[in-house]
Amino acid sequence: MKKRTTLELVEQSEKVSLYSISFAMDKATEFERFLQKFEEEAALNEDYQKILYALSIILDKGALERYFRPEGSMSDNLCALPIESGSIRLYCLRISDEILILGNGGSKSTETYQQDLNLYGYALDLQKFDKLLQDDIRDGIVTVEERLLTGIEDRTYLI
Repeated sequence: MKKRTTLELVEQSEKVSLYSISFAMDKATEFERFLQKFEEEAALNEDYQKILYALSIILDKGALERYFRPEGSMSDNLCALPIESGSIRLYCLRISDEILILGNGGSKSTETYQQDLNLYGYALDLQKFDKLLQDDIRDGIVTVEERLLTGIEDRTYLI
């Protein structure tokens, strides 16, 4: 079953815009769901704080490639935070140094995200969204203008 998905602006700085995907069936964005999942989890607090710190650096300096762990294939923009070790992963789509799409994530206890059904689902949702978004950018429906994705406001994707 395909899910209706939109993109919402989460936060913006002088260097970067942070977006997150949102499913029509949920009231919160995927990034908000990630935050809700881990803000009360004391056992994973240090790893959660690493991700929040990385996001504060990204807001200050931009979504530079060196801040991310590559996760997907060569043909997609899937990456994860944090770059250093930790048991929590936040999956993202790094569109450019100025645009980052935040997804969801979780505690990683397997060697690869593909071995964990929840993590695989979060990554796969982002990869499907990335493919549709890249098609719209290629076709001129959505444009990348510095820190903004224009034309995305009224777009709904089925992933």
